[in-house]
Amino acid sequence: MPVPHDLYQDLSFSKEDIQQKRTKDPLLDSLINKYSQADAEVVKAETAQSDAPTDDALKKLKERRLQVKDKIVKQLQASS
Repeated sequence: MPVPHDLYQDLSFSKEDIQQKRTKDPLLDSLINKYSQADAEVVKAETAQSDAPTDDALKKLKERRLQVKDKIVKQLQASS
């Protein structure tokens, strides 16, 4: 069964560290919200039964999630 990605573990930051940075950086906050939404769309697509997306559509959703994650990493590096 598909599960959401743990962004905090992937970034090697604690949830508390990220939350603190989010309060000081509106762009980071926005990117993390976009990531959560993209991740939810991937999980929904992976669990769909009758209206399951094509492999290409699922791949595009995953690529979009990865692009947002890359932007988060860049923003974290810029703010450090």
